[in-house]
Amino acid sequence: MCTNIVYEWLKTLQLPQYAESFVDNGYDDLEVCKQIGDPDLDAIGVAVPHHRRRIHEAVRRLKEADERTVGLYFTLEPQP
Repeated sequence: MCTNIVYEWLKTLQLPQYAESFVDNGYDDLEVCKQIGDPDLDAIGVAVPHHRRRIHEAVRRLKEADERTVGLYFTLEPQP
C-alpha cells in the first residue's frame, strides 16, 4: 500500500481504497488534488456518489485553507 500524503488524506476521509488509483492517475500530492473535478473522479474510478461528494467537500476545504493563508509571509532576520 502506498504511504504518502494523499493516502493519509484519503484515510482521514475514510476512503483509502482509492489511494492507489489517485497516485496512478498523477494525484500524488494535495496541490494536485485541489484540481480534482468530476472527469478526474471518473478516471480515478470513484463511482459511488457519496464518496464523490466527500472528496469534493474535502477539496473545497483544502482550497479554503489556502485562501486563509494567502498573504501570510514570514521573514527571518537575525536579531540585533
